[in-house]
Amino acid sequence: MTSNGENIAVIKKTPKLTLLPLIALIFYDVSGGPFGVEDSVKAGGGPLLSLLGFLIFPFIWSIPEALVTAELATSFPENGGYVLWISTAFGPFWGFQEGFWKWFSGVMDNALYPVLFLDYLKHSIPIFNRLVARIPALLGLTVSLTYLNYRGLHVVGFSAVALAVFSLFPFVVMGVLSIPRISPKHWLVVDFKKVDWRGYFNTMFWNLNYWDKASTLAGEVENPSKTFPMALFGAVVLVVSSYLVPLLAGTGALGANYGAWSDGYFAEVGLLIGGSWLKWWIQVAAAMSNMGLFEAEMSGDAFQLLGMSEMGMLPAIFASSLAYLNQFHRSKHGTPTISILLSATGVIFLSWMSFQEILEFLNFLYSIGMLLEFAAFIKLRIKKPDLHRPYKVPFQTFGAIMLCVPPALLLVLVMCLASLRTFFASGAVIIVGLLLYRILVLVKDRNLMQFCSEQPAVESHSVVSQQLQEVADEAAIGLLSDLSAKTEEESLEIRFEGVLKVD
Repeated sequence: MTSNGENIAVIKKTPKLTLLPLIALIFYDVSGGPFGVEDSVKAGGGPLLSLLGFLIFPFIWSIPEALVTAELATSFPENGGYVLWISTAFGPFWGFQEGFWKWFSGVMDNALYPVLFLDYLKHSIPIFNRLVARIPALLGLTVSLTYLNYRGLHVVGFSAVALAVFSLFPFVVMGVLSIPRISPKHWLVVDFKKVDWRGYFNTMFWNLNYWDKASTLAGEVENPSKTFPMALFGAVVLVVSSYLVPLLAGTGALGANYGAWSDGYFAEVGLLIGGSWLKWWIQVAAAMSNMGLFEAEMSGDAFQLLGMSEMGMLPAIFASSLAYLNQFHRSKHGTPTISILLSATGVIFLSWMSFQEILEFLNFLYSIGMLLEFAAFIKLRIKKPDLHRPYKVPFQTFGAIMLCVPPALLLVLVMCLASLRTFFASGAVIIVGLLLYRILVLVKDRNLMQFCSEQPAVESHSVVSQQLQEVADEAAIGLLSDLSAKTEEESLEIRFEGVLKVD
């Protein structure tokens, strides 16, 4: 069996994520292409609101979220991302709740992608309509894609790059072929009597969120202080372009019958603009895109659990591999095997749910978590103005607060539009999170399972960030202890100030 030191050496040699693979992973965390934006045309009563939405919403929502993520992810370049931000700002209790909400919604979201993969292929391969072929295919896809995650983030990252190129290229072709047929007046059509505001805002929000997801694997990024801001900027441009180009081409070239625009309609648009070959290409691209979405989501979910384990919030087994259960490190590929397996198990059990059943639920849980993240961003700006920030949003405190107001109002609006069933389901998840935290406190207090008390050595990104990490490591030892929570928080404040003064 490999020794502890040898295992750490393996982790250090694990390839880090560079700029292009990180852009691809963020792209798939947020988008994956225009598949799913078709509903915005139908819900918006025509193309106008859809096109305006994808032009305006990025400024109200995507860019502010990306800026906040860039600042906090580079300030805390560790796995766990937003869990660490919330814990630093509000304490471990709220950090755990944030982590549970985000992980649960991520697994539910990920359960859709193998299903959607087969839903696109069944139009060309009808056998996938039958359970005898569908169930083995779902299991096979989940196992295969989970194995890619096990092999390492560099494999996932470059796979995402290849999938993104293949998935987006048919829409470039469709855009070129549509030019002679485009009539700009088609873009101005809107029938307010047919607008479904709940469906419109949920579709817009779902297609433009999750910019913070990549922060959960910030510890796996090469030179995160420079790479993260550049990757987020590149991903914003790529995501918005991947929505607007197909929508401008399809609605501008085809005109009326906007009521037909629903999930999967871009394949029909390809048929009408380019022929059956383009329809087939778009169907295969959609299927491949769902693979990329699965890979990105599972990577974020698994490394979030790993980060929570390394902070002492979860048992040490979530930072371990099957081969090294007694040493609480990762597999030879640098991946958290147990965390990946837990996420994959959740995907298999939840893959029977439909997209429409889960969309509002995901948006509601995500909105609660994002409100907490914006609050943490503002509190850290006020309480820790001298915190080392390799990238800093170019606003002072008042400007930072104003930056968060429009997206916060959008979050509240999305939550207010949710159905009563969504309120009850989200409430149940919140109650489970509260109970789970108390159970883990009891487990840790009675030493029923082992928790990480220290982390393996990692490459430092700067002297200050290394010092901050050491402070966080010390605080993480007692992260779940209710009996000494207040004392630990006060101590953490003092040690942070001490580190900054020394620096």
